[in-house]
Amino acid sequence: MKRLKVTFNSPVVLGFIFISFGVLALGFLTGNLSNQLLFMTYHSSLTNPLTYVRFFTHVLGHNGWEHYIGNAAYILLLGPMLEEKYGSKRIMQVIVITSMVTGLVNYILFWNVALCGASGVVFAFILLTSFTSFKNGEIPLTFILVAIIFIGQQIYDGLFLQDDISNLSHILGGVIGAVVGYRLNKK
Repeated sequence: MKRLKVTFNSPVVLGFIFISFGVLALGFLTGNLSNQLLFMTYHSSLTNPLTYVRFFTHVLGHNGWEHYIGNAAYILLLGPMLEEKYGSKRIMQVIVITSMVTGLVNYILFWNVALCGASGVVFAFILLTSFTSFKNGEIPLTFILVAIIFIGQQIYDGLFLQDDISNLSHILGGVIGAVVGYRLNKK
């Protein structure tokens, strides 16, 4: 019988999860000051260099253990399959693009709202996953249903619920995942 070994099968996804966990631990140790300084985007002066850093790093910060676990579960479920299909470089690009777009939109549109967490990345992965069996000239029914269910729920929540969840980040992440999925599979 062959011996089983643990493999580091998805370097970008695992790296993202481990770094996010480290950021979460640092947040607990600093009383959330590290999140406010580096891992949360909000309307701050454009002369502050950290404003630009936070446009990208806010996806690593989470507002507590439950927030982290919710995002990490989806990323660990979907990410390795996506990284295997599209490659580490593409998945890193999806994460970076999603963080930049959600950070910038939050900065421009929501002056009084701080944003942290990887929910936009989760929604990008969800919509990107629905394109894994895409063929040119066809739109997968799974994509249509996922878009209606996930994006529709976010639109509904954004219009009718008052909570601390950035529904627009979810929608933007979903749109990024859909666009990337379509473009990568169009060939």
